[in-house]
Parts: sequence; C-alpha cells; structure tokens
Amino acid sequence: MANLKEVKERINSVSSTQQITKAMKMVSAAKLRRAQEKITQMRPYSQKLTAILNNISSGTEGNVDIVYAREKATERILLVPITSDKGLCGAFNSNILKASAYLLQTKYLGKQVTVMPIGKKALDYFKKREFPLVSEFSSLFLDVTFENVKQAAEYAMDAFEKEVYDQVVLVYNEFKNVATQFVQTEQFLPIEKSEPNTLSTSQTDYIVEPSREYIIEELVPNSLKIQFYKAILDSNASEHGARMTAMDKATENANDLLKELKLVYNRTRQAAITNEILEIVAGAEALSSSK
Repeated sequence: MANLKEVKERINSVSSTQQITKAMKMVSAAKLRRAQEKITQMRPYSQKLTAILNNISSGTEGNVDIVYAREKATERILLVPITSDKGLCGAFNSNILKASAYLLQTKYLGKQVTVMPIGKKALDYFKKREFPLVSEFSSLFLDVTFENVKQAAEYAMDAFEKEVYDQVVLVYNEFKNVATQFVQTEQFLPIEKSEPNTLSTSQTDYIVEPSREYIIEELVPNSLKIQFYKAILDSNASEHGARMTAMDKATENANDLLKELKLVYNRTRQAAITNEILEIVAGAEALSSSK
C-alpha cells in the first residue's frame, strides 16, 4: 500500500489538474458563445447567396463561362485540412487528420497532392509527410477575420484559375452543437453544378441589372470567399465546443479520481494509526514482562 506522503502528493496533483480543466472549460464556453454567434449569423447569408447564384446561373442557358466551374481532369489536388492550433479538444483534430489521410490513401492515391494546412496541428502533421505544403495560411486562427481568411481563399481561387490545381477540397468540422461536430469533405473548386428543380415552385424570377453575366462574374468570387469563411467559422466553433466538452469530462474524471484517492488516503492513515497503536501496546507489554 502507498504511504501517506505519496497519496497526499497525488491528491494535490489531481486537485491542481482539476482547477486547470475547470478554468479551460470556462474559457472555452466564453469563446464558444462568440464563435457560435458568428456561424449562426453567417449560415443564412451564405445559403441565400448560393441560392441566388444558382437561380441566376440556371437562367443563363450556358452563355456565361464561369471559370471557377470548369471541370478538369483531377490530377493536381489542393487539399485544405482545417484543424486547431492547440490540443486538449478530444478527437477534434484527429478526426480531420484521419479523414485527410483516408482521402490521400484512397481517392487521391497516385495524384499530385499539395496540402494547404490551416491550424498548427495540421501543419505539424503534414510536415512529417512527403506532400508539398502551402504553409503561409496555417496561422489563420490567431485572428479569424474575413479579411485574413479571404487571402487564403483568393490563393486557392487564383491557383485554380491559372490551372496550378485541378481541384480544391476542404476538410473541416461542421458545428452542430456543443457536443456534436461532423467532419465534412467539401469540394471548394470547381463549383459543383446544381441541377435545377423543375418541381419546385419557390424559385424566384429575379430582374437582373445590368445583366446576368455581370452579376454572376461579381457574385461567384464573393460566394466562394464566403463559403471558405464559413468553413473556418464552423471549425472555430467546433473547436471550442469540443474543448469545452473534453474539459468538462476531464473535470468529472478528476473528481472521481479524487474520491478514490481520498478513500485510499483514509485507509492508509487508519492502517498507519493501527500499526502505531500495535507498536505501543507491544512495547508496553515488553516493559511489563521485563519487570
């Protein structure tokens, strides 16, 4: 059985860890509230912009050549895994890295794949692999603003337009709620064409000025940047939700461990007291018998 000093040290250590996990949970809860507000406000805007774009482009009858929608032979891939900068958030990062590794080993096996990691965990992971990296956007989460994020989106769009890459794919966690995040593999470029729904009666007939072609040329780049920004916001909210859940579970586990350690401490202390009493009694008997 462990001695009292060892058990006491473990109790103090677990108590300190529990205080840290409680503090991290509170910090993540505060950050999650702000991140959740951003993504819930962004989603309706992004969805409506995409709907308007699809509605207008469906009425062009093929007269407009959208450079970002050109289908190419998928030989050169830009993979964009989006992770966090820090750990202690459960399986948040490992799920993204596993999904990326699965794509590389199956769908993109034998292709020319370049990785543009966003988040320090993705950068550290792919640094150890043989894939070429575009690492200048890995620190986006230090300051998540549209101005910063759109630079990464513009890089991918320009490279696709110049035929450096045939396809751009995002891998990120979509925020559902505090405890639930879904890994999404989303084709960013080329734009996937949506089939017009002839049965739908909700399609709006827009009056477009100055022309459909001009609106499409303006809307498509902005829509892509918004789509990229939405993926970053989704990942940001998912990270804080995952960390909050992980720290809450860690705090509960620390509390359970403290109960067990305190029970061991009390038993050890009782055993030590009993031994001391036995030694005193034995000593007293030895003195009395020697007289």
